[in-house]
Amino acid sequence: MCNCSDDILAYHDEQVTLPQAKRTNMRDRRDANRDRLKTGLKNNKQPKPREFVKQGSYAMKTMVQHPDNDYDIDDGVYFNKEELVGDRGAEMSALKVRQMVRDALDDGSFKRAPEVRSNCVRVYYAAGYHVDLPAYRRVTVNDWGHETYRHELASSEWKRSDARDVTDWFDRENQRQSPDTINGRQLRRIVRQIKKYARSRQSWTAQILSGFGITALVVECYRANLNREDVALYDTMAGIRNRLKANLTVKHPVTPGDTITKGDDDARARFLRERLTEAMAALDPLFDPNCSRKKALGCWDKVFSTTFFSDRDVPKDDAAAGLLKAATVAPAAGAFTFPNAPRRDDRPRGFA
Repeated sequence: MCNCSDDILAYHDEQVTLPQAKRTNMRDRRDANRDRLKTGLKNNKQPKPREFVKQGSYAMKTMVQHPDNDYDIDDGVYFNKEELVGDRGAEMSALKVRQMVRDALDDGSFKRAPEVRSNCVRVYYAAGYHVDLPAYRRVTVNDWGHETYRHELASSEWKRSDARDVTDWFDRENQRQSPDTINGRQLRRIVRQIKKYARSRQSWTAQILSGFGITALVVECYRANLNREDVALYDTMAGIRNRLKANLTVKHPVTPGDTITKGDDDARARFLRERLTEAMAALDPLFDPNCSRKKALGCWDKVFSTTFFSDRDVPKDDAAAGLLKAATVAPAAGAFTFPNAPRRDDRPRGFA
């Protein structure tokens, strides 16, 4: 297979993983929501949250760049069950708790008011992304004289669930399966790359499998390769395609009996399988012994619907000449500026 490993890594670092500025902005908005919720609950004389827990792709650090800032930040809010009671002392329903959270958040500062959804309360931002706040209650359980706890999600009804289980599962698999320890580890990078592929065409958005479904499939079908990032990506994409040929059902990784897909012929999983089949066909020329670098980069461009890879196929002498030509003298300070200078390393170190 024609070697484009460095190019795949460069694409990940420059076009896939989130820059530090975006991560910081998301964390600030998340923290502002936490403060807003605590203030609103206090003003409404409602129970105080016992804790907040980041979750989803935000917690797993698998979010990818999106041109329209269509990001979903998940931040769970946890309460003690015994404190979730109504005016007459009755236990609050799952819906009532979601409504309580929505009312506390809605302080009149949002252009679009927060909404109660089936599993969370959603807060919208003009920048394009949103924050989802699922609500949980901690239930005290007396197990043969020993006091333990379980957590339940305020969904259509109270449902046993704890988002931390998913994050812990992914972190364990990322450490167990990845052959390296740098730059997020390889399994996480491959998750991001395949999620980026799944979002590479706007027309696919409503038809393709969710990011969580893709993450579960990558963990199941991952093919590590310490020295070749491109081979690891290709082999994992092929593994997922073949897996979906055999079975379109994707099980929930930590909740027994639950599935991410719907039924035995899930349309979104089938759509992903078809798109991966197309990607495999587009990459076939890479296995030709005479495949040139230019042709190989063009194949990866086709897969990700970009010109990033072909743009890297510039002789070093030409690139240096172009950089010097682009250098200009700043009128005020007289300092040189280089518009095409390499970016500083802003690869993800995690979310706080």
